[in-house]
Amino acid sequence: MREQELLLYRQFEDGDLLHDMVWLMEHYEDEGGNREELRGLLYQCLHRLLELAGSHGFHGNLWHCYLANLLVNNENSYSRSCEIRGQVQGSINEAVLHDIVIFKEFYDYDFAPMLKKLEVGEFSLIEDYKPSSQESKVYNRRICERICGLAEQFCHDETPFQMKDTLTEFYREYGVGKFGLHKSFRLRPDGTGVRVEPILNIAHVQLDDLVGYEIPKSKLIENTEAFVSGRKANNCLLFGDAGTGKSSCIKAIANEYYERGLRIIEVYKHQFQGLNDVIAQIKNRNYKFIIYMDDLSFEEFETEYKYLKAVIEGGLEKKPENVLIYATSNRRHLIRENFRDREEIREDMHTGDTVQEKLSLVNRFGVTIYFGAPGKKEFQSIVKALAERAGIRLPEEELLLEANKWELSHGGRSGRTAQQFIDHLLGTRQEAAYER
Repeated sequence: MREQELLLYRQFEDGDLLHDMVWLMEHYEDEGGNREELRGLLYQCLHRLLELAGSHGFHGNLWHCYLANLLVNNENSYSRSCEIRGQVQGSINEAVLHDIVIFKEFYDYDFAPMLKKLEVGEFSLIEDYKPSSQESKVYNRRICERICGLAEQFCHDETPFQMKDTLTEFYREYGVGKFGLHKSFRLRPDGTGVRVEPILNIAHVQLDDLVGYEIPKSKLIENTEAFVSGRKANNCLLFGDAGTGKSSCIKAIANEYYERGLRIIEVYKHQFQGLNDVIAQIKNRNYKFIIYMDDLSFEEFETEYKYLKAVIEGGLEKKPENVLIYATSNRRHLIRENFRDREEIREDMHTGDTVQEKLSLVNRFGVTIYFGAPGKKEFQSIVKALAERAGIRLPEEELLLEANKWELSHGGRSGRTAQQFIDHLLGTRQEAAYER
């Protein structure tokens, strides 16, 4: 079968469907074939395409979307070389063109004779499929539209050369596989180590959405811009009061720099032993990776920070140039310290060594950025900006009075408290306090 002749594009995750469809293309006219079995196999393929539309959010010609999905998710020596960079030179291009010739045959295949022979009229369902509004379980809407758009573009490519160029441009612009299509990731154990798994729905917060904190934001942007641009950059610790926007800044960074190849991998401290495995999976990719640790802190009895120290700096293997560590914490020094750490007489004879051990982790972050709780005027400015953005039309005096009452009973002044207050107004005010 033709799919067995592929050189680079092999071992597809959903390859069984391709195998069955190609088998039907080549055997539906066999005189000795069992017609009912052939019809049953075709209906089974149609069922799988419809299920794929439901799980992935595809629309239009589902067969074309399926083929495009195989191409954008297949990580091979060519697709990985082209991700973020674009066209590469060498004999590998001949191998790719060989495979694209085969894929174009699949893409342009005329199913009409097969459908007539097997008397299957329902094929039209997958030729112009209209999706439901239900959210995809595999892709968010942005990714789904890109794949469906690629499938549509292939229809306009008259030759395999053009189809190859279209695919290569897709790799350059968006990348390949899960790292190319998704912005953010988490870790899942898989029995042999850890699996980097996409997070489908990341908050669409932008840096401009975060009111105030211009100096901390500019420091974070400066370091991230250097990293994404291929210049030297530092690991970064965002510390300070709760609710001041540290985590939101990291989410905004993920959204801001995705198009330039930045990816975020969220790691919790109980997963630190798997960091070396994660780095091994990402170090040779063309993307820039930030390993993100939210609300990072350690009690005295917790020793996971020693794994983190070795990964950041201190192990025999050098940390890859395409990996940085960004962490947020309410603690400046990350590891709990006590006054007895500085006492001269204690069980540990070398008191200074104990203190240095506890400071050694934070010292591995070259950039530390402080996010402090806003003062009264700053808090009121945040409230007014958020209210204006939400379309709230309360008089300023009343708005600020209610905001002050809210923060006194809800944890004090912070950006989070201000947003919660605005959400409260939007959800409870019945007298048209806002406009859509």
